[in-house]
Amino acid sequence: MKDEILGLKKEKKAVILAHYYQDGAIQDVADFVGDSLALARTAADTDADIIVFCGVRFMAETAKILSPEKKVLLPVMDAGCPLADTATAQDVVKMRDSLGSVAVVSYVNTNADVKAVSDICCTSANAVNVVKSIDSDRVLFVPDRNLGAYVKSIVKNKDIFLWDGYCPVHESFGVEEIEILRKNHPGARLAVHPESPMRVIELADFVGSTSGIIQYCENEDADEFIIATEEGILHELRKRAKGKRFYLASPAAVCRDMKKVTMESLLDVLKNESNEILLPSETIEKARLPITRMLQIKRG
Repeated sequence: MKDEILGLKKEKKAVILAHYYQDGAIQDVADFVGDSLALARTAADTDADIIVFCGVRFMAETAKILSPEKKVLLPVMDAGCPLADTATAQDVVKMRDSLGSVAVVSYVNTNADVKAVSDICCTSANAVNVVKSIDSDRVLFVPDRNLGAYVKSIVKNKDIFLWDGYCPVHESFGVEEIEILRKNHPGARLAVHPESPMRVIELADFVGSTSGIIQYCENEDADEFIIATEEGILHELRKRAKGKRFYLASPAAVCRDMKKVTMESLLDVLKNESNEILLPSETIEKARLPITRMLQIKRG
């Protein structure tokens, strides 16, 4: 199956992008594996005719917004994001208007309609710098209340209003489980994704995006790490930090939507060029500006 995928990819001038939360076999066949910010940049820069996005729908939509002339395929069309689905453009506009003068910062984990009504987007890697960069002293941060609370704890000179959304995977991390792991592995460092609750973030030795966590574990002078993000990251960690040991902060750290993508579904969309992401031209035009602004802001 891998050989057939690679052959079709070459024949159709396609590029395969995969998020770190994908299954290991998908990561191994991809041309590029990364976090949301790196994948967005790659989608914007690629000269391929077809982008096959192994991830969830909002990621494929972002690729289409940045490369509207390209065919963007999503292996499984119902691979969504519960966090992204907590916000709609209509509700965001309603809350924005009720707050008065406010800048809308939307996490990249939002659907295209929400991006289209945002002033700027961000990822977990550059959220703090994005909020610092905007002129407004009043910010509506959509949709992740945990990432927003983390930003709020650092950017203290702005009024930051939080949308009440969360990622079920990161919300599952708890203090008691982590304390047990630390007791059993006293030398282990705790690396936490900022989509996690503040009570967990406050315990961390390191807080960062998936790419940031990987770099931290690779470079840190420690042999054991407790990882508070989705389990797919372990595939890259074990390749990049050989000999080190990793423990998930929760056995529930599995994103069912990310894991819907399989080698079979990837092969099928390459064969048939099916599951194409199509967006209204108006949405693409409006959503491109906040994403482009995001890409100009460096990582934290």
